[in-house]
Amino acid sequence: MQIFEKLEEYRYEQVVFCHDKATGLKAIIVIHNTTLGPALGGCRMYPYASEEEAVVDCLRLARGMTYKAAASGLNLGGGKSVIIGDPERDKSEALFRSFGRYIETLGGRYITAEDVGTSTEDMANIQVETSYVVGVDKTYGGSGDPSPFTALGVLQGMRACVEEVFGTTSLEGRTVAVQGLGHVGYHLCRLLDEEGANLIVTDVRKDRVEQAIREFGAKPVAPEEIVSVPCDVFAPCALGAVVNDESLPKLRCQIIAGSANNVLLEPRHGEELSRRGILYAPDYVINAGGLINVADELEGYNAQRATSRVMRIYDAVKGVIAISKRDRVPTHVAADTLALERIESIAGMVRLHTGHPYGHLQRRSRERL
Repeated sequence: MQIFEKLEEYRYEQVVFCHDKATGLKAIIVIHNTTLGPALGGCRMYPYASEEEAVVDCLRLARGMTYKAAASGLNLGGGKSVIIGDPERDKSEALFRSFGRYIETLGGRYITAEDVGTSTEDMANIQVETSYVVGVDKTYGGSGDPSPFTALGVLQGMRACVEEVFGTTSLEGRTVAVQGLGHVGYHLCRLLDEEGANLIVTDVRKDRVEQAIREFGAKPVAPEEIVSVPCDVFAPCALGAVVNDESLPKLRCQIIAGSANNVLLEPRHGEELSRRGILYAPDYVINAGGLINVADELEGYNAQRATSRVMRIYDAVKGVIAISKRDRVPTHVAADTLALERIESIAGMVRLHTGHPYGHLQRRSRERL
């Protein structure tokens, strides 16, 4: 792997390799862009087949966080970290505390959080060694489970899409097909039910489907049927790459708006959605509620303030739609434009030395000591 060529291609700032023989720590931290502020991105723990695979995954995820933070209006950059290991067997207090020390050496350039394979308990162990961590449990001063906020953001983005297609923000009487009833998907169903929407649901776990039938009066379908059911909105809330060559001809919706990451298998599938007249809410814009919520911890967590900020995802999706019309491009391209225009506008400011760039984080660190 020609790593410096990859860094140059997508303008990454920094890659840090972390190793501690005593704890078995093998970790990678990638900082993609800090134009808007310190890089925030979760810590993923996964038994990668090779070190190169871990690096590639971390690079991809870090870049995605830059776009998500920028499009969300956050004063944060994009970063990510991965720990190579099996989260079922290789976790220990010492391992995460060791990783926390490496984060501390970056002086606030990177802030970590929970991700796939890690938990709020792991974040609490990291927090022993550094203040540059968010997403810890409420008992440690954090915000707890971000799922309700992610679901709320999806609902707001869905409103923006429904307004564009049907001329009203109301979801009453609209048919929404929800793929996946995990934490976010189930919270979304609850919100949609409160709005008076008609729900079609699927999940590989039959108990979750049965619960949705009892609680929301949802109509169940088999997992393989969800992409082809007639509906107003298709809400993928589970696997990525849902929109692909096989599923595209089967889609019978007018809007795609859900919490899943990487909904498009390839960019060309977004172009095909546009050609077919299906409005797609780009995933990293509509599912940013969890990021917005944990980012609020940096100012001293306030649930009311976090909720207010998550509600603005409606405006972000409206902004994407406006750029799509302005530039005559698909919405996934417009989302990138929205993020890049914000980054470039800040990057173009006159560069004045103002003292410590992340002074609020340093004050927060001192207050904890």
